[in-house]
Amino acid sequence: MIFLADLARAIRIPAEFDFLGLSSFTEDRSDRTRGLSVRFTSHLSRPIEGRHCIIVEDVIDTGMTLAYRTATLGARRPASLAVATLLDRPQRRLAERALAFRGFVIPDDFVVGYGLDYHGRYRESPDLLVARERPRA
Repeated sequence: MIFLADLARAIRIPAEFDFLGLSSFTEDRSDRTRGLSVRFTSHLSRPIEGRHCIIVEDVIDTGMTLAYRTATLGARRPASLAVATLLDRPQRRLAERALAFRGFVIPDDFVVGYGLDYHGRYRESPDLLVARERPRA
């Protein structure tokens, strides 16, 4: 949401914003592709049919959740559907999706701050910080 807020202040054309919540997890944490479950935690408040839409993400990692999100939203027949992300980790990609807007490509480090958290902590940091150790899943 921090990235979206900064992006919203920089946009110079009329725009509306809505929120869609997704949660993803794997049954087998040793295999990122097996048993992936995605569920909606909140839904859009308005229809998107015939509208130009941009999905705004903080980090694109494996791309699995994004693939689910774009397929689900694409079925709602928007006029266009693009993806913007602040951070991209292409080396972890399992499902490809074209990114219309990308802020930074980052290595396979675990980052917190600027709205990104680890167990609900560190979101308040105004900077992106690399964790010394990658948290265990």
